Amino acid sequence: MFCEMSRVNVVGLGSVMVGICRARSGRCFGQQMNLVISVAKNPEVDWNKAMPYSKIPAPSIYKMLRNFGPGGLQQHAGLPDVYRFFRDNYGDLVRMPGLFGKRDLLLSFHPDDYESLFRNEGQWPLRRGLDTFEYYRTQVRPDVFKGKGGLVSDQGENWQKFRTTVNPVMLQPKTVKLYVSKLDEVAHQLMAIMLTTRDIKNELPANFKQWINRWALESMGVLALDTRLGLLDSEQSEEATIIVKYLQEFFELTYQLDVLPSVWKYYETPSFKRLMVVLDKITEIVIAKISEVVAVRLEKNPTTSSESQSVLEKLLKVDRDIAFIMACDMLMAGVDTTGAGVTGILYCLASNPEKQATLRQELLKVLPQKDSSLTPENMHNLPYLRACIKESIRMCPPVSANVRATGRDLVLQGYQIPKGTDVAMSSMILQNDERFLTRANEFLPERWLKMEGYPSVKEAHPFLILPFGFGVRTCIGRRLAMLEMEIVTARITRLFEYRWHYGELKIRGNLVNMPTNELKFEMVEVQD
Repeated sequence: MFCEMSRVNVVGLGSVMVGICRARSGRCFGQQMNLVISVAKNPEVDWNKAMPYSKIPAPSIYKMLRNFGPGGLQQHAGLPDVYRFFRDNYGDLVRMPGLFGKRDLLLSFHPDDYESLFRNEGQWPLRRGLDTFEYYRTQVRPDVFKGKGGLVSDQGENWQKFRTTVNPVMLQPKTVKLYVSKLDEVAHQLMAIMLTTRDIKNELPANFKQWINRWALESMGVLALDTRLGLLDSEQSEEATIIVKYLQEFFELTYQLDVLPSVWKYYETPSFKRLMVVLDKITEIVIAKISEVVAVRLEKNPTTSSESQSVLEKLLKVDRDIAFIMACDMLMAGVDTTGAGVTGILYCLASNPEKQATLRQELLKVLPQKDSSLTPENMHNLPYLRACIKESIRMCPPVSANVRATGRDLVLQGYQIPKGTDVAMSSMILQNDERFLTRANEFLPERWLKMEGYPSVKEAHPFLILPFGFGVRTCIGRRLAMLEMEIVTARITRLFEYRWHYGELKIRGNLVNMPTNELKFEMVEVQD
């Protein structure tokens, strides 16, 4: 899911992209928040009574280096395990000291804090981007980006101007509907691969993860670049292979440089130099694809109706620089997150066959035949499908936390938190905690549908489940991201009965929560 990336100086070691943003609240999943932010629960008068920032429980720098350095207990731990470690050892608010010139980071494990942060973020919420990413755009290629950081890197008034420009295009329901048939074509191609790659036990190959990621990238090519990249073709083009390679390197190198300890700000390490090359290659690909759209669509067919124009075409007519930057952001921020989201959906439904059967019955009403068409009209009537996706994201979120810098001096859990302090909202841990959600460890899509006999998500804290953000910085691509997941989940569930036989899905959270298991789902083709 492509979103405005955010920065988490995880345990003081660096920063992390959290490409899936949080929605308006657990009550209104996927809706944009366009209202005046109210005053927080914790008023300023509490400040003088609160304990000083320095008293927040925190590990020493020595312990940090010992635990996360070579041979340390947490050296290879993913972000979810890191968060659990610090919550269990230090409590619901932990101060992580910054290393190598990085800022401190607070880890919060309580939704009351999240509400205070979101309701006090001000007119221009501060969510820091990846430092390497910003450096590339401002220092290495200012000739291309021309002072615009985009939704990833810009802050303040510059961010607001950019967001104001892209909002009418990215959030227009009519625009989203244009992509149903195009994304369905991509999903059909994935179905063909799933049918032909199963083994004698009807299990998908051990490397099925790569096909999920290829599907996500192919879908993003349609959405961001208005083109098919050919990543699911039987014969891979050289261009397709290169695109996959560079995007994989981008995520790996960014994790090394912005999350793990790195001295790249003082010395250009080999990894840093390679990342700059990779970003150049990705930039060249996007420029070439956009040039094709300009030549074929805008110059040869200038009279195309605005109602039938793609996101890229509409943005190109508004501002070509913004169109280019938005395409880059979508391509790099929306692949692994969406792939991780779909993996979680398949795991939850495969592990709960009775819920999967209920979903299939709903799908049969709009897809009576396996090859029946999905349309904007028949997709309106799929409430259980959307509930399954929401519940899967709750149980298996693609990212571990969201982050905000405090928009003013705040009091959180009795401590003074100065304005500008980065706070990681570690909601992934809380969403599966019985203290905060009834029957939290059960996969219950019904909790999203107000069904009698089931707990309702409305009973939870309204700031507990925020998969697409809150306020003016909600995820710009949430509508398209949901559409991607709805289409591919509908196609898989209509075509197959699927099961999971390999225990708990193991997650390693780096920039995105990706499974370490081989995704050998058993896929038995449905007969009707």
